[in-house]
Amino acid sequence: ATQAVFAFPPGFIMITPAFELTQDPDFLTVKIRVPYARASEFDIYFEGEDFKFYAKPYFLRQVVGKSVFFSWEESRGIELHGFHYREDELTFPGRIVEDGREKASYNTDEGTFTIQLPKEVPGQYFEGLNMLTSLLAPKKSRSAKPLVEEMDTAASAEAENEEGLEWEMEQIPYEESPSPLQHPYGFGNLRSGVFQRLQDELSDVIDIKDPDQTPAEERRRKRLASEAAKFEPDHYLADFFEDEAIKHLLKYKPWWIDAHKKMTALQGESHQEHDSPAFVVFCEEEREQMRKFTNKSYLLDKRSRRHVYLGLIDILLAYCYEIRVNEGDKNVESSWNIRKLSATLCWLESFSSIHDVLVSFGRRVLCYPLYRHFELVTRAFNDTVMILQLGKAAVLKCLLDIHKIFMESDPAYILNDLFITDYCIWIQKVK
Repeated sequence: ATQAVFAFPPGFIMITPAFELTQDPDFLTVKIRVPYARASEFDIYFEGEDFKFYAKPYFLRQVVGKSVFFSWEESRGIELHGFHYREDELTFPGRIVEDGREKASYNTDEGTFTIQLPKEVPGQYFEGLNMLTSLLAPKKSRSAKPLVEEMDTAASAEAENEEGLEWEMEQIPYEESPSPLQHPYGFGNLRSGVFQRLQDELSDVIDIKDPDQTPAEERRRKRLASEAAKFEPDHYLADFFEDEAIKHLLKYKPWWIDAHKKMTALQGESHQEHDSPAFVVFCEEEREQMRKFTNKSYLLDKRSRRHVYLGLIDILLAYCYEIRVNEGDKNVESSWNIRKLSATLCWLESFSSIHDVLVSFGRRVLCYPLYRHFELVTRAFNDTVMILQLGKAAVLKCLLDIHKIFMESDPAYILNDLFITDYCIWIQKVK
């Protein structure tokens, strides 16, 4: 068997392979897809919370500490040989151990490795195994306590050295820092000046004109005035009395309703809470989305963190309305529905209370979309509550769908850069 040396030549391109994690009470199973890789030359290391896999050109990072080398011999399958290796750090949310029960196999037809790793504590449940972006993060990124975005290693080191500091002042990344004449917006209010460079696309994405020069309070005043001017009593009354189509839509059951019923039933049987991964499953396309995100850490003060949470609720409400009125099918109006009903996306609103979020969403449903019925508002409330109760895996699944919708709608992709990508990364780490 050949033992590959981890010495990569300059310019060598390493590919993060498609992988997924599953578990049972005693084992963590890692399935890694490496098409066209040479099965005779691969390395796997693991110990504690750390794991590393290499099969040229696939590299799943990284590991610290004593590890195990798996080698392939055509006639004998996979053997295990223990030795020491130190590197930088895939980190698991629980500890694994080398005790002779570890197994690995290679499927030549599928080009996949399946590795079973014993849990150090049998029966322990590893949370967050489907949060792939977070699992691939370096340890320092995952352990950062506050949520300002770390833009360089110096900022990261400074944050680490001042863990005890009370981060009350709002933090803005250096290169995105607004001038005194600009007003921030986007995820955590960490952006500014974006629409100065994108004036041509501005009117197709948001309703507020010149957001960089418009304070948050003035944005809100203009939004309320715009909604009041847009409300059409005749349209509202027509939907109220001729509601046959709306009653049909209210019967639609999106995926989270069954998932929520299963979770509630299981909690009722065992009288304890269960993590959502048992009820929320990511498809391969969604896992690939997560793998493509660039990992970041966010340092948000208390006020910004509140804006982020409230903005998330606002976006989920708009998404729930869109899913229901189109019965889960996407169309050319899907992107418009989501961004038009969310004041966070359409007016760059920064909410300060749940009440304001719900009122804003209700007003916008009764002003803008095709179906303007208050029962659709309350049903979106209930759907959003179910998603939140299912946990962050369910929230992430919805955000990934929104990200895909915006990515396929030009120029709505700008909202991914401003909000949704950051939400997809942040939600995987937040408690």
